[in-house]
Amino acid sequence: MRKINDILKDHWGYDSFRPLQEDIIHSVLDHQDVLALMPTGGGKSICFQVPALAMEGICLVITPLIALMKDQVEQLRQRGIKAEAIFSGIRQKEIDVILDNCIYGNVKFLYISPERLETELFRERVVKMNVCLLAVDEAHCISQWGYDFRPAYLNIASIRQVLTDVSVIALTASATPDVVVDIQEKLLFKQENTYQKSFARANLSYAVRQVEAKEKKLLEVLRSVPGTSIVYVGTRKATKEIARFLLNNGISADFYHGGLVHDERSVKQEAWLKGKVRVIVSTNAFGMGIDKPDVRLVVHMDLTQDLESYYQEAGRAGRDEKKAYAVILCNESDMEALKAQVSLRHPPIDTLKKVYQAMANYYKLAIGSGQGQSFDFDIREFSEHYGFGHLEVFHALKKLEDEGLITFNESYYHPSHLHMLMDNTDLYKFQVANAHFDPAIKAMLRLYGGEMFNHFINISERQLAKFMETTEKETVTTLTKLDQLKVIVYDKRKDKPQVIFTLPRQDVTYLSLNKAILESRKKVAEQKVASVINYAKHQNRCRTRLLLDYFGEIQAEACGVCDICIAQKKQHATKKTEDYHHQIEHLLGEGPLLVEELMEKINPTDRDAFFDVIRSMVDRNELCYDDAWKLSRTQ
Repeated sequence: MRKINDILKDHWGYDSFRPLQEDIIHSVLDHQDVLALMPTGGGKSICFQVPALAMEGICLVITPLIALMKDQVEQLRQRGIKAEAIFSGIRQKEIDVILDNCIYGNVKFLYISPERLETELFRERVVKMNVCLLAVDEAHCISQWGYDFRPAYLNIASIRQVLTDVSVIALTASATPDVVVDIQEKLLFKQENTYQKSFARANLSYAVRQVEAKEKKLLEVLRSVPGTSIVYVGTRKATKEIARFLLNNGISADFYHGGLVHDERSVKQEAWLKGKVRVIVSTNAFGMGIDKPDVRLVVHMDLTQDLESYYQEAGRAGRDEKKAYAVILCNESDMEALKAQVSLRHPPIDTLKKVYQAMANYYKLAIGSGQGQSFDFDIREFSEHYGFGHLEVFHALKKLEDEGLITFNESYYHPSHLHMLMDNTDLYKFQVANAHFDPAIKAMLRLYGGEMFNHFINISERQLAKFMETTEKETVTTLTKLDQLKVIVYDKRKDKPQVIFTLPRQDVTYLSLNKAILESRKKVAEQKVASVINYAKHQNRCRTRLLLDYFGEIQAEACGVCDICIAQKKQHATKKTEDYHHQIEHLLGEGPLLVEELMEKINPTDRDAFFDVIRSMVDRNELCYDDAWKLSRTQ
């Protein structure tokens, strides 16, 4: 078994682990079930990646976030580690190839969505894999008390019954005490085993400013806190408006949201990461998987739906452990709007059925068909065609996704990729018999090599066209024909929102939607909104302690750096100053005294404040010194 410190150094370049990481890794290597609660930026992925590399076999990683899945696979490959991902929307043949490579090849990590666990194909292949570890990321999704419950996560328990000797590591950035218990029960932990890094961030100053003119206050905050910043807003329209407002006021800014095409998102993100743009104004689509340690300020112009989301988004500030700020700008109308959104985000069953039926009609899907199929989805066109409101459709899709019926990806990007189906001998015969395809095949072999024969690889039609001195359109036509002739599997890139039917299209009459459960989740959402409003309105308790209480962590001391702690310090200092002023006036009313004599009589707990009061009173001519350097009241 390789030593974990050598693995860390060889693949990540670090000399030592962060606090708690090593303890978690040793627990995993001892084949214990582990729940790791580590705040955003705490290094959760290393807690399962390092021990998996120390063991023989493949690590299955379950996560619902396609963007994060792709990001981690790419990062592992860049470190020379074989990793693959299977998610909704990729073709059956590609899934087949990936699963075969996981059985017979040297793939070390396989990332899958929770919906994949119940498919017959995966069930047949997973028992043939040498699985060494099951990692469950975003583990709070398994709990109905969590802020992002996904019923598909409940399938993990049945996989554990198949992989009986495989231990589990569950990871999440935020969970309340009820959710901590629920995660371990639902994942069939052999014993309770939780490692929790404190949710306190000593370098992060939380603040809430209740103001009507939020844009004006935003300018004030950005001008008082220099450095890289993120401004979160609730709508795509607002991202553009606020970014334009900042630019017009001399602050370098750009906007970002899930509706942008992949290339636009990449350019904007890269400019911000490299410091070419100071402020990124975004919906919550921005930040997941992005590691920028020197963010000095995160501002929320709109309230989040729950404190878990707020904690994670605010936690993107100050990952370098230097002073940073997390500020909410809100007013009473924002709080009323937040409460009203709960009903919008939890549409009635009739609405869910109507939207589901409309989608089945839209894509002309017969009952029992469509499982695993991915479709481009234009929410505006769909809504107008069937007479729905855009937000009504959006929230219905999210709820249908929660129920495991579909997957909806509003910011979906999948590059063009292909796999060579023929072996070298058959391919040569094909080239001889079909000379007009020979230049394209030679170009693919020259640019992408033998990897095409083993698994799917990402390609660029533009690069191929340039190599063959032809047009991109003609290259796409050629690749499509080779796909039809079963020489290759060619999957053209997708860059539009996608709807994937996770299950076969259901008869809407028998659609499995439990009214009692849906109502229960709505009540949980209402409770979470109430917690957000309580946090925003609170005026007399340390904000860090409010957050820690919510997550079940007892913190005796106040943070000393949030807006409430600072205000209380100022109040305390003012009262102390007033007390010293009153005592000095009283004692000197009885006759002149040396400063040392005043100190002896008053015995100040804060000498600096005491001397400041004396200096201030002398400056205002309330006191004066005589020839013997005694203080007396000015007559």
